[in-house]
Amino acid sequence: MDPSASSRFVNGGVSFWYAQDGLPAPREPLPGDAAADVVIVGGGYTGLWTAYYLKKADPALRITVLEQKFCGYGASGRNGGWLYNGVAGRDRYARLHGHDAAVRLQRAMNDTVAEVVRVAAEEGIDADIHRGGVLEVARTPAQSARLRAFHEHELSYGEQDRELYGARETAERIRVAGAVGSAWTPHGARVHPVKLVKGLAAAVERLGVSVHESTPVTEIRPGRAVTPYGTVRAPYVLRCTEGFTAALKGQRRTWLPMNSSMIVTEPLTDARWADIGWAGRETLGDMAHAYMYAQRTADGRIALGGRGVPYRFGSRTDNDGRTREATVEALQEVLTRFFPSLTGVRVAHAWSGVLGVPRDWCATVTLDRATGLGWAGGYVGSGVATANLAARTLRDLVRLDSGGAGPTALTALPWVGHRVRRWEPEPLRWLGVHGLYATYRAADRRELTTHAAGSSRLARVADRVAGRT
Repeated sequence: MDPSASSRFVNGGVSFWYAQDGLPAPREPLPGDAAADVVIVGGGYTGLWTAYYLKKADPALRITVLEQKFCGYGASGRNGGWLYNGVAGRDRYARLHGHDAAVRLQRAMNDTVAEVVRVAAEEGIDADIHRGGVLEVARTPAQSARLRAFHEHELSYGEQDRELYGARETAERIRVAGAVGSAWTPHGARVHPVKLVKGLAAAVERLGVSVHESTPVTEIRPGRAVTPYGTVRAPYVLRCTEGFTAALKGQRRTWLPMNSSMIVTEPLTDARWADIGWAGRETLGDMAHAYMYAQRTADGRIALGGRGVPYRFGSRTDNDGRTREATVEALQEVLTRFFPSLTGVRVAHAWSGVLGVPRDWCATVTLDRATGLGWAGGYVGSGVATANLAARTLRDLVRLDSGGAGPTALTALPWVGHRVRRWEPEPLRWLGVHGLYATYRAADRRELTTHAAGSSRLARVADRVAGRT
């Protein structure tokens, strides 16, 4: 990228989604000490959905949401807009609790896509939702082998409505250069992340939930959330901070804040879209080890993401999404590798954000009945839908504990109450994550150049080191 390139696109500013839809009007910070029935720390998808479902279930509940910046400032306002049925840790849950338990979790995730679409329509949230499903492509023999194995694996968890395509059928949907096959599931939709989170925050306030922004929580204790403006006391304190969890006292090594970066193009011409196809507006991914994710936006752009700098030393997070130019250049290279006809198309905006990664890569929902402390997260990049299922599960756990309701199918899901060891201290954490993604990228390069039919041994070693297998 030439030295003047950064002046030609917006870098940071939280995300393109906010640049397009506008930053929200600020809400008041916490005015002082307060009391509630439930206090929720974090104003992203998890926190807002939890407040929504709790208030709908029991309108008399006094619920307070505390957000350090503004609702949707984190991953909820920066993600790729993939509302889909992926759930982190499913295979591990199958080993721990049995295959049937993992199938129940997967079916709940399948249903979650429709649930988000339903609530958005019911609440009048226009989030540019398009239910085109998820298409994942393979571009090398090794990726093709992984694609077939992945497809069969998903079928084993009960997803019988997915489809496997060869090169010709793939090209009929989207013309990705060198694509030799793809797999499609209907359990996915494109969304505008910011329109969804802003609409959800407004719906929560209409229900009577108190939302306080610019209110960082410095410490969570049983029965209280501590902020510089005062302490909110409540029987239930729910931590919904995902990638920002490490900033809380005592949580430095709980979930690792993994960095993900995105670019979005200028709007493409009709001629360019005719060349690419993509009329179904599926969300698009691939089978590389260091994978990409993309969507065709409602206004005719391509938004594409992947790992740039995967982790910052000491679990630090970025400053309003600003992204290194080398990362922008790498993502632009992925764009033109997939769609060579887009060479020369301008990048309009680049940004980054963090997502929460537990040491065993398993998403979890927990309520400690002895302390009233609860949490949900560790979505490992699939949080747009998973946050909704996690929120409904937190709702049911709180109501079960308080005597407001009995056990439900959600409280029996295998991710409930799952505990995992903490991440290693620095510098081991930094060295491990950077070494991991360097290995994945090396594995992808080797597969591109050797055309081997099997996955690189490098990637298998990296999976074991990461704790993914």
